Amino acid sequence: MSRTPGNRPPGTATPETRPPETASPETCPPEPRPPVTATSDTGPCKTAIPDTRPPEATTPDTGPPETVTPATRPPETVTPDTGPPETVAPDTRPPETVTPGTDPRATVAASTRPHGPRVVVIGAGIVGCSLADELTARGWTDVTVLEQGPLPTPGGSTSHAPGLVFRTSPSRTLAEFARYTVEKFTSLDVDGAPCFTPVGGLELATTPERLAELHRRAGYAAAWGFRGEIVDAARCKELWPLLDESRILGGFHTPDDGIAHALLACRAQQDRATARGARFLDRHTVTGIEREDGRVTGVVTDRGVFPADHVVSAAGFWGPVIGRMAGVDVPLQPLAHQYARTAPLPGLAGARAEATRPILRHQDRDLYVREHGDRLGVGSYAHRPLPVDPFAVEPYDEARARGRAMPSSYPFTTEDWAPSWEDCCQLLPALRESAVDEGFNGVFSFTPDGMPLLGESRRLRGFWLAEAVWVTHSAGAARAVAEWMVDGRPGVDTHTCDLTRFEDAQRSPSYVRERGCRQFVEVYDVLHPLQPSARPRPLRVSPFHSRQRELGAFFLEGGGWERPHWYEANAPLAEGIALPERDAWSSRYWSPIAAAEAHATRERVALYDMTPLRRLEVTGPGALAFLDRMTTNNLRKRPGAVTYTLLLDERGGIRSDLTVARLDADRFQIGANSPADLDWLTRHAPDDVSIRDITSGTCCVGVWGPLARALVQPLTDDDFSHRAFGYFRAQETYLGPVPVTALRLSYVGELGWELYTTADLGLCLWDTLWEAGRDLGVAAAGRSAFNSLRLEKGYRAWGTDMTVEHDPFEAGVGFAVRMEKEFVGRAALSADPPARRLTPLLLDDPAAVVLGQEPVYVDGVPAGYVTSASYGYTLGRCVAYAWLPTLPTGTAVHLAYLGEKIAATVADEPLFDPEMTRIRR
Repeated sequence: MSRTPGNRPPGTATPETRPPETASPETCPPEPRPPVTATSDTGPCKTAIPDTRPPEATTPDTGPPETVTPATRPPETVTPDTGPPETVAPDTRPPETVTPGTDPRATVAASTRPHGPRVVVIGAGIVGCSLADELTARGWTDVTVLEQGPLPTPGGSTSHAPGLVFRTSPSRTLAEFARYTVEKFTSLDVDGAPCFTPVGGLELATTPERLAELHRRAGYAAAWGFRGEIVDAARCKELWPLLDESRILGGFHTPDDGIAHALLACRAQQDRATARGARFLDRHTVTGIEREDGRVTGVVTDRGVFPADHVVSAAGFWGPVIGRMAGVDVPLQPLAHQYARTAPLPGLAGARAEATRPILRHQDRDLYVREHGDRLGVGSYAHRPLPVDPFAVEPYDEARARGRAMPSSYPFTTEDWAPSWEDCCQLLPALRESAVDEGFNGVFSFTPDGMPLLGESRRLRGFWLAEAVWVTHSAGAARAVAEWMVDGRPGVDTHTCDLTRFEDAQRSPSYVRERGCRQFVEVYDVLHPLQPSARPRPLRVSPFHSRQRELGAFFLEGGGWERPHWYEANAPLAEGIALPERDAWSSRYWSPIAAAEAHATRERVALYDMTPLRRLEVTGPGALAFLDRMTTNNLRKRPGAVTYTLLLDERGGIRSDLTVARLDADRFQIGANSPADLDWLTRHAPDDVSIRDITSGTCCVGVWGPLARALVQPLTDDDFSHRAFGYFRAQETYLGPVPVTALRLSYVGELGWELYTTADLGLCLWDTLWEAGRDLGVAAAGRSAFNSLRLEKGYRAWGTDMTVEHDPFEAGVGFAVRMEKEFVGRAALSADPPARRLTPLLLDDPAAVVLGQEPVYVDGVPAGYVTSASYGYTLGRCVAYAWLPTLPTGTAVHLAYLGEKIAATVADEPLFDPEMTRIRR
């Protein structure tokens, strides 16, 4: 079962980026699937109370993330399942033990002592084993992996995972993790037994909406470089003869997907890591994490203390338990997921291999299917969310003593299974002559956004998380963490997995529980990339929220903030604006009102709520030298200057883009993107520099349009003329009764200012500006118009258009780099012309619209992918930015959208107002 949370690109909302400086509840919400009452002409489906024996442990899946059972906790009161699991042949090596209270490494001979920092990995599931292999392969061989359960089948989610690996995902990061996992596991075996079986994958569509979704998924596959094709019902039947072809509209076939044998992959990687010096110690229960002066120093177990320079929690659904020991919150919600096996089927009689047909997804009914020889295994997400308290799960021996096969396997709830079994029988009529033979509810992990938790804690240095990682992505995620630890950064962009990505408001137990349960419900749903979760909302609102509601704001959500996308009050302004008709998908979470708001900005003046933009205050005697060293542009300017600049990592990748306003000699206000920016700067700050996040206590209104000066000038005694208050300048002043920090910036390509004040005065600021703009035709404008206007100007959005995988010159922001000064990442930048570029495209057909992540073809061959796209209401064409090989202006390309070819042309940028006359006036 491969994680693909609906169609939403996982991760947090794209934060605002800045323009260039130069002209160039506590209980899980009960949201179960309703029972399906469709009838069949083949007679009633058999119902049977299944055997509650757990599945064979030799048939792992990529689905549930790996878990271990590290700490003794009060047992949960449940009816135990019975019967031990079948396991792989056990490792007969005796476990290593240590004398309590001693350094476990004291017994290691000096000649064989490992190299590198002391690393303790908690959890010997698929992630822990993969990480040990990746670390030791990079020369960090002083690695100890602790596991409470017995090896090689410790009893976490890895031990019962069914094994399905579908690599295609709307998340490029997850796709890259899955790509590496398949490549690595394909290369591994244990005594000739393969760790991966490439039987292929087949996703089915039984509704038009799902078929359209499969076309989008085929686009993702092409964009990320995977083989895949849309096939008709007859081909689906050919690939899976047991299917009822009449129910199928089509499918998406990926021939290189397949089944990961996670326990075998654990064993293979364990052997490799052990040969390099790592140690795997089972039957070691973690009871505490030692720390001193903000750093981790060791791991306490019931069999000794293990000193450590780095500790990695790879404990799966036990992650919150380990996190609490370390004083680190782990926003992860374990849930139980149903998996069952049928009795032998006549249609599969005589099967000699474990599986030969593609792994199957019937996402319209939240099901997946695979072969187990002459039986079928079926997993379901159709049932109600079944949250599990990680602090109440029995450790291995207690679970066994209570008759359960393993801590992560709970009794099968037949009442939840009945609708799914009927759905299975309709799809695979041969099941009507069979029954469920055994089943269980297996525990695995969900985060509030469905993505893994990776990286080092900013609260406890040296304490790392590698949590909520499913087997599909295990080796790739482990490689990223190993690179992060050894080299200082992963080889792929991981900002959507970074554990710092959640705001404080998104870390409460009730929020994590509710959003985690929602992620479970939506695993196979068709989700629009803009579709927000319904609850808990509203969470964070700007001081202008009441006025926005009065104007009929249509809110989406990002980072916990309510963000107006458009305002129904502007509907009359949309009358008479000619717009091309949109398809059903691109018209979701869109309104023609956005065009009216874009025109109001270009022609008059509009107010934009910029409060969600992250704001940092940096002060102290060393602030200037520190920021100048950390960023690429020249910050050594007089107070009142604003500078667009970049944060790079040591390899020259773009960690973030910033606007830095020097308000005083030693005081700076920074417009940043994510909590990771605060973490990065804090890690590097000297003692004479203070950094604090001021976002929650402040707010911001963007006032933009040709009449912006006419609106704000009457409100102040200060001179807001172009000569007195130039572009990229800052000034602290008053607008009416409100003290503001005014920055003359524009992210929409029009004259204007960002106006900041404290949260308590925010409503007064909005009302003051609104009243002053009435006679000018001021409009409130939302994010939909904002995104269109910024793409017309070619302004980048960090995290979407550019990440650490890109350097400034290929991303088109090299103007913000001053190579004559020293800064972090300078040595890694190359003077050679970029081989690839973030490329502006104009769609040839004025009526065509794309949304982002579509593959781009050059000479009929996939050559890149779209990052951002929006209809340009000023240009009358859809604008798309894409990563492509360097191409001359005028090159013809095409994009794939819902199975159709969309012609486009490489354009010069900026597409709108290249002379910057509208901003500099």
